[in-house]
Amino acid sequence: MDWWRAALSAFVTVFLAELGDKTQLSTLVLAAKTRAPVAVFIGASLALSLATLVAVALGEKVTDYVPASFIRTAAGLAFVGIGLMLLMGKS
Repeated sequence: MDWWRAALSAFVTVFLAELGDKTQLSTLVLAAKTRAPVAVFIGASLALSLATLVAVALGEKVTDYVPASFIRTAAGLAFVGIGLMLLMGKS
């Protein structure tokens, strides 16, 4: 996969995953509460960037020890498990 396709894939994946999630809703509430949207935007952007940096660094290193196919399968199972827990009201 070339650089631009990887970047676009990451953008679309993260953008869609973040829409309407708890983090986005918390950020919305914080911006409304503080009336400081620029500060909230900067803080939230830095936090997401740092979390993404950690994930990318770990993702790059973990494939030295664990096959990418196993990581994809484990992540998929984790998402299914979380979805089932949400449906059953466990969260």
